[in-house]
Amino acid sequence: MKRPVGVLRFLGTNCDADILQAYEWLGCEAKYIWWADHFKIEDYCGFILPGGFSYGDYLRCGALAAHAPAMSDVRVAAEKGYPVLGICNGFQILCEAALLPGALTKNLSRQFQDQWVEVKSNLTGICKWDGKKNFKYKLPIAHSMGRFIAPGDVLKSLEDKNQIWLTYTKNPNGAMLDIAGICNVTGNVAALMPHPERAMKDWMGSSDGAHILGKLNS
Repeated sequence: MKRPVGVLRFLGTNCDADILQAYEWLGCEAKYIWWADHFKIEDYCGFILPGGFSYGDYLRCGALAAHAPAMSDVRVAAEKGYPVLGICNGFQILCEAALLPGALTKNLSRQFQDQWVEVKSNLTGICKWDGKKNFKYKLPIAHSMGRFIAPGDVLKSLEDKNQIWLTYTKNPNGAMLDIAGICNVTGNVAALMPHPERAMKDWMGSSDGAHILGKLNS
């Protein structure tokens, strides 16, 4: 029997149930992991850090969650090559935990952006969460701090090492290099600002999210 997907839950997480529903549709079991608990890495096939407003976005988005006890095990899992995906607030948490480079800051509009966007997969990327190379995904965003920024040398490194996973075809938040998602050097840790779990069925507006989340069930 295939191991379940581990879904991290922090105080303020609000997309956790959506992830469980998405994997139910994909025919893959998913189980919650509470922020204060340690867990056996080998009990899971991969890990999702869902969207939401962990700890009310105090200090900085994701800053407190990045130091939660469960994140120490996520870090070990990442180092061992387990797939780890951060979505929206999960992206912010992975950056705060230094599992991914860069940071997410306020949208240039200074407004909460809640809309559908088109993001393009990087053809030369090595991201293990990439469901379709060189594919344009239709996915929704919902964030006020989704603008990816990084120093020039970090941006160049992301380009040189093919770590830019997804880019906006029409940038909604002013992200540098139109970045919507990145991955680490080995491709097992990745994150994106759009919500694939909200694009699982055509009646939702798109089923493109299934190509991303479905990588753990392929």
